[in-house]
Amino acid sequence: MILGAALMAGCASYNGSGLVAGQSTATDVERSMGRPAEKVPAANGDSTWFYPHNPAGRDTYAVRMSADGVVRSVEQRLTEGNMAKLVAGATTTKEVRELFGPPNRVIRMERQQREAWEYYYYNPIQIPFILYVQASADGIVREVVTVRDPSQDTPGGYN
Repeated sequence: MILGAALMAGCASYNGSGLVAGQSTATDVERSMGRPAEKVPAANGDSTWFYPHNPAGRDTYAVRMSADGVVRSVEQRLTEGNMAKLVAGATTTKEVRELFGPPNRVIRMERQQREAWEYYYYNPIQIPFILYVQASADGIVREVVTVRDPSQDTPGGYN
């Protein structure tokens, strides 16, 4: 019974579901979700705190905080809707970081003089995918690729 309660409490804090926009504070966020992996400041004084759960969790929760330390919103950021906002040749790496937070892995591609940022996610029907965002040295996204995660395939076919 105690183990079940502990697991339930862990799930509640995993996605910030107990936090209330306009009421919860920075202290409440850290008590519920822990220390963020990254805090990205916004021009208006707000900031976004990122809680990635990659690679096993395949999601990244973002807590948008006001300048005075009150929660504005909590949302899962690794969605296909957010991925559709990425435009090759226009989106910057700064914008990618503000949208998705820290990548699961950074791959340096020397021959192309690019970096690829890797994010694991589930598509809307819970099939595991990987998002690769390739950027050139000038900080501009050059290619956005999503692929089904082959490490999750079972021998003889898809799971």
